[in-house]
Amino acid sequence: MANFPTHIVVGTLVAGSLATLTLAADVIAPENLVAVTLAGSLGSVLPDIDLKDSRPSRALFSGLAVFFAFVLLFQFAPKLSIAEMWLLWLGTLLFVRYGLHTAFHRLATHRGLWHSLVAGLACAFFTMIVFYYVFDRHEGVAWLAGGFLFIGYLTHLVLDEIYSVDVLGNRIKRSFGTAFKLFDRRNPAGSALMGATALGLLFLTPPIATFYDGITSRSMWDSLHARLLPQEVWFATVLNQNRLARAAQPSTPLATGSIPAAPADDAPTSAVVPEQPASDAAP
Repeated sequence: MANFPTHIVVGTLVAGSLATLTLAADVIAPENLVAVTLAGSLGSVLPDIDLKDSRPSRALFSGLAVFFAFVLLFQFAPKLSIAEMWLLWLGTLLFVRYGLHTAFHRLATHRGLWHSLVAGLACAFFTMIVFYYVFDRHEGVAWLAGGFLFIGYLTHLVLDEIYSVDVLGNRIKRSFGTAFKLFDRRNPAGSALMGATALGLLFLTPPIATFYDGITSRSMWDSLHARLLPQEVWFATVLNQNRLARAAQPSTPLATGSIPAAPADDAPTSAVVPEQPASDAAP
């Protein structure tokens, strides 16, 4: 399997490339584009959440702990005293970071259910719901964030499969085929539960009409095609300018060493008319 730095670097490159296309299409505001790109980077390390001692797992549960702690705090703050808000925030933080983290890893196995397309879809749908209902983003932005996260998720699975092939040793490791799969055959009950979760989250996602109309717009794809390459290649422009400058300069005959240049054959010769004497001139 690929290590954490490889996943985060490749995932960020993929998310950045998609963000560049999205920015060129002018379909999302820059402040939303940053959050969407971060979702893609998150998706590139999310499948390793089932690895107990991995940095992605610790970082993800720490982030979820802070997120849910503040969500509950903002929800119940008007009804609670300061002491109660402290207890609620700290209790939620510790429960998610350590309680859910421990319970999750007692049930999950690495390269199991979370290394599947069904899990990626469930995470993508959950991301859309969070962007739309919690972050109050536009429905198109929510679907774009979910799409970025899903592509990052797929990038992680593909990288793990690539690293399962030892090219130099001309062999295929035993882990080949365990990273990229539709569902976990070793855990049919968990796969069925994950599929049901993904289906339930799909019904809670925001409307897709705006996102669908945007990605199927002929004008948007024509605009991207027109901006794919520069209209004026800078180095070609410089070469053309130098060529035109040389053509505008007057040509001089080429002389090599001490050999004088031969006169041109087609040079016009001027006729010399002898001057008549004054006595022969007409009166």
